[in-house]
Amino acid sequence: MSESSGTEDESTLVLRISIPAGAEYRAIVTEMAAKVAAYVGDTEQDGAAAATALDALATQVTAAEPGSDATFEFRQSDEALLMRARCAGRTADASRPLPSRT
Repeated sequence: MSESSGTEDESTLVLRISIPAGAEYRAIVTEMAAKVAAYVGDTEQDGAAAATALDALATQVTAAEPGSDATFEFRQSDEALLMRARCAGRTADASRPLPSRT
């Protein structure tokens, strides 16, 4: 797992994790997606939706490369939780709006 490079605003969440690309490891990042969504203020239902979205990203990038490592990134912008999956030169992205702060 790596930390922010220092170029992002200090209050912005940036989290990267690399795991083997095999399907048996996918539960790690889908659970992390739900926890990151909760951290940024999503409901449990929204967290489950974030986990489902990340699982779809993982499927897109890891399907043909079970022996590789996959990297997953969570990034909080002002308006959304951005999720990115990368493996063997393939990248897939998804975003989820952040809950209202009013």
